[in-house]
Amino acid sequence: MPRPPRQEKVPPRLWEYELPGGWIVWAGRTDQDNDRLSLRLAKSNDWWFHVRGMPGSHVVLRVPAGQEPDNATVKAAAAVAAWHSKKREAKMVGVSATRARYVTKPRGAKPGTVEIRKEKVLKVRPAVPGEPRTPSGEDEPW
Repeated sequence: MPRPPRQEKVPPRLWEYELPGGWIVWAGRTDQDNDRLSLRLAKSNDWWFHVRGMPGSHVVLRVPAGQEPDNATVKAAAAVAAWHSKKREAKMVGVSATRARYVTKPRGAKPGTVEIRKEKVLKVRPAVPGEPRTPSGEDEPW
């Protein structure tokens, strides 16, 4: 029996933000986008963020080889994760932060579900730096 045709791989739809210093932050739009962002697009040394205890976007701070973000940059990326959650209107939000290498998907877990190790919890005010853009530089989502 012939194999069914492969489904086209749809790139994840992401919000992209540029932080001061040129740092790039990506936030997933759906559970499937969160999976692709966290498990495929994120490099092991990138920072990964998610609001604690409630639904929200997975957020990745891209870390180029040989560079390391300062604390203000890490907190700004955490603020993006807080903004893309149901706690957007809160004054302060707890956000889990870890390196992307410590993010894994449990076997059989539904899309958007991950396990993390070596987390730090950052208390931040939800915020985004300006208007999001798409990673391709176009006005339309991928």
